[in-house]
Amino acid sequence: MPAQPKETLEKILNLLGFEATVEELNMDDGVLLDVKTEDAGRLIGRQGQTLTDLQYVTNRMLFQQDPAAPKAMVDVGGYRAQAREALVKRAQEAAEKVRRWGDAVELEPMTAFDRRVVHQTLKDDPDVETHSVEVEGTDKKVILLRPRH
Repeated sequence: MPAQPKETLEKILNLLGFEATVEELNMDDGVLLDVKTEDAGRLIGRQGQTLTDLQYVTNRMLFQQDPAAPKAMVDVGGYRAQAREALVKRAQEAAEKVRRWGDAVELEPMTAFDRRVVHQTLKDDPDVETHSVEVEGTDKKVILLRPRH
């Protein structure tokens, strides 16, 4: 039976006691499930952690229904889109510092998803290269921007 992303997420939210509607949008690399709710803050959580966890659980359930199910990205009221725009802007500002001063710039620790956004943003920049680097003594990774030689 094919996976039903919208219905699956609606059921999870309902079981968790959230009043919400879900809009499903097909994208190139999967499906975007945009949640509309009065309770956005609780669903997003601190630094988007609850939203990330909700996305993980939703994808696990979809994969159980259908191993070939498209990957679902869960967003609440455009939070991820805004966060992504801010991240792209920070990456571009950091690249500009590398260009201007010729020094390496280290961005804060971030999730694999966010690091991928930064790498994608700067992959075609002729002056800057990006590397994910582990923070010693933790399981976190930061992105290091350096001048391209």
